[in-house]
Amino acid sequence: MSSVISDQRVLSGMRPTGSLHLGHYHGVLKNWVELQHEFECFFFVADWHALTTHYEDPRVIEESVWDMVIDWLAAGVNPGAVTLFIQSRVPEHAELHLLLSMMTPLGWLERVPSYKDQQEQLKEKDLATYGFLGYPLLQSADILMYRAGRVPVGADQVAHVELTREVARRFNHMYGKEPGFEQLVDQAIGKMGKKNAKLYRNLLRKFQEQGDDEALQTAHALVSAQQNIALVDKDRLHGFIEGSGKVILPEPQALLTAASKMPGLDGRKMSKSYFNTIKMREAPDDVNSKIRTMPTDPARARRTDPGDPEKCPVWQWHLVYTDAGVHDWIQEGCKSAGIGCVDCKKPLIEAVQAELEPIRQRASQYIADPDLVKSIIADGNEKARDAARQTLEEVRESMGLAYR
Repeated sequence: MSSVISDQRVLSGMRPTGSLHLGHYHGVLKNWVELQHEFECFFFVADWHALTTHYEDPRVIEESVWDMVIDWLAAGVNPGAVTLFIQSRVPEHAELHLLLSMMTPLGWLERVPSYKDQQEQLKEKDLATYGFLGYPLLQSADILMYRAGRVPVGADQVAHVELTREVARRFNHMYGKEPGFEQLVDQAIGKMGKKNAKLYRNLLRKFQEQGDDEALQTAHALVSAQQNIALVDKDRLHGFIEGSGKVILPEPQALLTAASKMPGLDGRKMSKSYFNTIKMREAPDDVNSKIRTMPTDPARARRTDPGDPEKCPVWQWHLVYTDAGVHDWIQEGCKSAGIGCVDCKKPLIEAVQAELEPIRQRASQYIADPDLVKSIIADGNEKARDAARQTLEEVRESMGLAYR
């Protein structure tokens, strides 16, 4: 494992704090299903992260773990294509978090925007804990453990990825300096062959003397493409380009995901605390009932009153679930009172049910065979630990903790 493959590796996790709903499906899981076809994906149950805000009553975490994994599988996440695991079953995360905490400035954690934001939003909870202050660094450990080059996040989480980049940069600067590093780099360049060695040095000169970012990217690509040199030499060459030592922990990039367009039943953000959700495995009759009773444009007190779709939560759902033809029909019919709110909701109910039915069917297979779900996670835990051990071996050695 090395920075050579980091661009092809994705890491993402979810906290197990309750049943997953359509907001999770449209905001996260549909993206996971797409990513699994393009990248090597590690998706994990972030149970330690859930403890940062639910440490007083962790029962909801235990109750939610298996339900959440079933929801992932029901959404189409393929355990044959991705690694699914539980964070706390890979204790290497805790060790890397501890080691990174030794060299991470306190001010870096205090300035993470979500630190103060969540304290404001969750005033009813006592968040004056070390775990809550340090959870962004635990996130960094999660990412760096697998040397993930890409981290799918919303705009509000970009600061966490930037912190991870700073931590990796500081770690590599402090611990990536090998004895005789420059001599080892010269030897590695020689192994590239005369033509590639000359090209590498020219690109390096362009970047160092002219700040040519295109030369930087070309040099990284050149090193990655080398077939005849060892991974450790590639790491040295990548690090030398950047002016640092050996790259032990590659810096990840935020893979921005579109904000979920799935509002709650009342038009606000979909959240179980607002009681405005439809769960991914909601029973068909309950889905029908919830959509039928959705609030509509208050101006339409009577069937004969014209309305404005832009003022109606149902319209926001149509934008997610129905096509342009239905949208035109609603715009004309609502504004002219040609259709009633019941009429407007019928095609929406059909579309939501059509989306949820295959999810329910896939979920039923896993609900009927809980041992299969636990087996999938057990296999994922082992794969994750194998990758984590490799990273920690290099981290320990670079910090003088190998003791061989």
